[in-house]
Amino acid sequence: MRIRDITAGVPGRARGAGPLGTDLLIALLVQAAMTMPFVVPRAPELPEATWTAYGLTTLMVLPLVTRRRAPVAVLLAVLAAGALYTFTVDGPGQPLPYTGLVAFYTVAELSSPPKRIGIAVLTAVAVLVSVGLDGDDMRELLFSLFVFAAAYAFGRFTVTRRAYLRAVEDRARQLELTHRIEAEQAAARERARIAREMHDILSHAVSLMIVQAEAGPVAVRMAPERAEAAFDAISEAGRDAMAQLRRMLGVLRENEGSPDAPREPQPALAGLPGLVERVRGSGPAVSYEVTGSPGTPGLAVEAAVYRIVQEALTNVVKHAGADSVRVLLDHGPEMLTLTVTDDGRGPGGGLGLGLVGIRERAAAHGGTASTGPGPDGRGFRVRVTIPRARPETEQRTGVGS
Repeated sequence: MRIRDITAGVPGRARGAGPLGTDLLIALLVQAAMTMPFVVPRAPELPEATWTAYGLTTLMVLPLVTRRRAPVAVLLAVLAAGALYTFTVDGPGQPLPYTGLVAFYTVAELSSPPKRIGIAVLTAVAVLVSVGLDGDDMRELLFSLFVFAAAYAFGRFTVTRRAYLRAVEDRARQLELTHRIEAEQAAARERARIAREMHDILSHAVSLMIVQAEAGPVAVRMAPERAEAAFDAISEAGRDAMAQLRRMLGVLRENEGSPDAPREPQPALAGLPGLVERVRGSGPAVSYEVTGSPGTPGLAVEAAVYRIVQEALTNVVKHAGADSVRVLLDHGPEMLTLTVTDDGRGPGGGLGLGLVGIRERAAAHGGTASTGPGPDGRGFRVRVTIPRARPETEQRTGVGS
């Protein structure tokens, strides 16, 4: 019977009972092993086993119940009880010194290095004396030293294994914490993205509707034919905002696989003429020009550029009081450059969420955004440069920017 089987191999249910329950179970197992020579019939020439001898075996086993509290004292008590058994009774011999091995294993597992070394020397001396008194059999001596060395090795192995398991558990906790932090950061980024989308959609639509609604009463009195166009513009802006919000909320729905979930694409460069036309109907004269060699900058970049133009035009309608706006989109070999210039009075003091959102969208695609006075210090200009996405980059980026 191996020491590791006795201590480390105890079933999980027994280990769950606590250290005292585990030690009690180990003591019972050792007692059962030491009882076997007493129940097996002995040779006729040997004296009969007595209850006194059996009682001394129990005396050797009892200290094991408290082996964790005082490992060295328990080993000394076991050795003393073993010596008393050897010198006072002629009881059956044991195939292995079970109690001594368990106690020595516990010392190797729980005691400090000086105590372990001292007890190892003391145990080796005890083994030498015990084997010498029993007939000086070299094979028995080597076997006894081997099993006690194995018990010591298993004790140290248990310490190493326990430290390894603690390190693994700590690593698992750190990974779990890291994953939780990454998930929270991803959620925060997604919330910021949704906030930008909501801001762009609602701010643009509401600004156009307010401008048209304010111009409506004047148009009814001064030019009734223009009133109908103003109300149509309000209706179109509202429908467009509702469609975009419905698409966004559909993405957020839990039952995204439902056949009712919308499948409309993200806004793209092809939608810029319609956007410009809607803003043109709100008052300022908006021109839209494309230069360079139009290609496919990527769905994510197209959606970002659309939102940037939408936000820049919204700022013009809300704050600039401009008469004209120029939107220039240049498809360069490496960079996509967007410039929105107006002749108004600028966005006023400070930077609102809209301009911050423009810079965040540009930075999300490796680009830059600059804002400031227009040519000759008049009006306001938004200039954005974004690198043209390569095909493999587009595959990784996706369309949800």
